Amino acid sequence: MKQHDSLLYKTFTVFNYLFFALLVLICIYPFYYILIYSVSIPEESAKGGIYLWPKGFTLTSYIKVLSADGVARSFLVSAARVVIGTLVTLVCCSMFAYVLTHRKLAYRRLMYRMTLITMYLNGGIIPMYILMKEIGLKDNFLVYILPTAIVPFYIVLLRAYISSLPDSLEESAMIDGAGPFTVYAKIIMPLSMPVLATVIVFSTVNQWNSWVDNFFYVSDPKLKTFQLVLLSYLTDQTSNMMALSSKTVRSNVTVMEVTPTSIRMAITMIATLPVLFIYPYLQKYFISGMMVGAVKG
Repeated sequence: MKQHDSLLYKTFTVFNYLFFALLVLICIYPFYYILIYSVSIPEESAKGGIYLWPKGFTLTSYIKVLSADGVARSFLVSAARVVIGTLVTLVCCSMFAYVLTHRKLAYRRLMYRMTLITMYLNGGIIPMYILMKEIGLKDNFLVYILPTAIVPFYIVLLRAYISSLPDSLEESAMIDGAGPFTVYAKIIMPLSMPVLATVIVFSTVNQWNSWVDNFFYVSDPKLKTFQLVLLSYLTDQTSNMMALSSKTVRSNVTVMEVTPTSIRMAITMIATLPVLFIYPYLQKYFISGMMVGAVKG
């Protein structure tokens, strides 16, 4: 009987590994295909037949995209909004969440519930546009930063984690003469690294991928974000793509240096790679922070 159970367990384990290996392959292969297509010689890749290895190797598509008008400047704008926006979000959300954990705070539950309501209800695009215009954020770099200073979902995660910390830590610090800001900066924040890493990942991805706020609130070309510029090249079927695509003549034979498809593949990789590089460094903290938010939120 035990041998039979052992055989069933081993069989289940084998099929389990095969099943999840297949899922991993299904998730990874589309990114891998885009990568090998983007670095393949456009003329060869246009013929098809790319499955596991690139056909030749060239970075012409990436060079064309990165040297296009406005791309370099928009990259700096997006990089600035990622760094500044994530820092502002982290500080504001963590301070607010820390305040909400104090039981003696008047109307603490009401403030928390009012914050949660904004996760499900909002004024809509038109009232938001009017508000941004009236307070002077239209065509202003701060329109990328201030609206995301307080994010209810991050408040939920941070509050759940900070609430799980022992009250004795704060009480002992207060007895030694530490004020609220000292406790927040030197005790609460260092102990909250797992959930802070989670917020950093979420905020970084959100800031990097965001283009809607640029589309609605910013018309100044100097403030265009990287994602909106790439989106314009990705979706425009005529002028932008034709400007990036090019041909050369070699020995009386016309050779495509880049094609619209290779440009699209390069744009997709450029927009995706920064996020893929950030996550592995924060993975262990990210998982821990998410588990606390899921269990105690």
